[in-house]
Amino acid sequence: MSNDPAIVIVSDVHGEHLLDEFGRYTRDYQLYVEPSADRAEQRLADLRADGTPVALLVSDTELPDADVMRAMYRLRAVVPTARRLVVAHHTRFLLDAERLRPGLATGKYDAYLLMPRGRRDEEFHHAVSELLSDWGSTVAKPEVESVSIVSPVLDQVTMGVRDFLDRMGMPYRVHAPDSDAGARIHDDLVAQGHPADAPFPWVASLKGDTFPARSARDVAVAMNGRPDELVVDQVVDLCVVGAGPAGLAAAVYGASEGLSTVVLEAEAVGGQAGTSSMIRNYLGFPRGISGMRLSQRARNQALRFGSRFFTGWDVTRLEPGRDGEPHLLVTEGGTVRARAVVVASGVRYRRLGVESIEAMTGLGVTYGSAMTTARELEGQHAVVVGGGNSAGQAAVHLAKFAASVTIVIRRPELAETMSAYLVNEIRYLDRITVRPCTEVVDGGGADRLEWLDLRDTTTGTTERVEARGLFLLLGAAPHCDWLPSDLALDERGFVLTGRDVPKEHWTDGLPPENLATTVPGVFAAGDIRSGSMKRVASASGEGASVVPLVHQWLTSADVVAAPST
Repeated sequence: MSNDPAIVIVSDVHGEHLLDEFGRYTRDYQLYVEPSADRAEQRLADLRADGTPVALLVSDTELPDADVMRAMYRLRAVVPTARRLVVAHHTRFLLDAERLRPGLATGKYDAYLLMPRGRRDEEFHHAVSELLSDWGSTVAKPEVESVSIVSPVLDQVTMGVRDFLDRMGMPYRVHAPDSDAGARIHDDLVAQGHPADAPFPWVASLKGDTFPARSARDVAVAMNGRPDELVVDQVVDLCVVGAGPAGLAAAVYGASEGLSTVVLEAEAVGGQAGTSSMIRNYLGFPRGISGMRLSQRARNQALRFGSRFFTGWDVTRLEPGRDGEPHLLVTEGGTVRARAVVVASGVRYRRLGVESIEAMTGLGVTYGSAMTTARELEGQHAVVVGGGNSAGQAAVHLAKFAASVTIVIRRPELAETMSAYLVNEIRYLDRITVRPCTEVVDGGGADRLEWLDLRDTTTGTTERVEARGLFLLLGAAPHCDWLPSDLALDERGFVLTGRDVPKEHWTDGLPPENLATTVPGVFAAGDIRSGSMKRVASASGEGASVVPLVHQWLTSADVVAAPST
């Protein structure tokens, strides 16, 4: 039997028409048509038993034996990782839309489309391709292997490398040392001058170099280089610190308007937003988009206009330029000299502060979302701590793989801190339970996380639960210790801008521009800024809005000019 993934179509009346319409996918997918929900459920069970992955479920709005929403619920229980599409005949599209569209908001299915009425309905197939692409990037093993990893165990370094590659949208596979691929990569490793007993993991990059990775930074450097690769005496117009939504928007708009632009990112492109498995409320993406895809599209857009990215480099110090001299941004990989700086470094998740849990970071305990480790949790129990949208998105994604997911929050209700569409989707998913007024107080295991102690904050009672994955999304903690002392922060450590700046820093009774800080030529955008909304769309808007202020600064200030390119 073919190992190709399956597309299963459910329709009694229009099955043959839909089979013909999906014929263009037969090279890469197996197609099945079933006339009823019962038959489709049995087909899915057979495919699952045979080890055949199911990429897409396509259902007519009218089925002979079940309401389509009930059918989707049943079919999702058999293959929770498959993407789900409801299609309507043109005679039913408007009639069925009103009752079916609420299901989109709660994640019961992924798209509602008009059944094609003629040839080359590319709008329809664009939507289908998006669904298949999303499935392929989050569920399927990659067909193309851009990066190869060799490691006998999934230790902290290997998981860190995998997480970086997932967030960068780089397809990879992990090979055992005694596999054919492992032996070949070992030969390349030795041929390139590394010792035969070099520690794992070994990484073979897209550029052809093979090396033992001590951290994800080694892989980032292999992909994007070091800041000291810039010409020593080069001064760039704009340096953006952070490649989350705000930083990416600043890079796109800055470079597109002719500014020489460099982006420094401590981890992977996308920031916290880049780890979101599915963002459903971002303007212009009615079927939703993963944080990784949104971030990589923005990065490619910025690259098109000439921005340069250096990932894996923390800025350890910002030295403000004086008397027209450029600002200096110091990293362990070199110093960038810039006429203007946008601080868009975002926030980091707060630490739980439980010693036994901290010791298992990377061994079943993860700060952030679940993109990399979700696939390893099939049939296991996972716990998500946090009540924000990122926590909700992580739980929904985990529920596609894990047998059960528990969301732990200290508040009485999810709705106090989470968007309504996510709360409704979580209520719909049987695999997810919510434990309010609860906190994690301990955890342990032999080599990896195996159990957690959960304490009810209202009664004080503690319960030990089995857990193979703990995902901590605990809110925003700014990281500003690299900023100069004369850059004003609020009482929580966020950067002050505009009218929020203390009046003693105003000039002639006027505050700085709305995204300007107390240091001339240094601006802030996104989550790091005091008073920001902590949403992807607002961060992107601030990143775009800061560029005119940068232009104004560069044209009005007596600063060292960047060389023309």
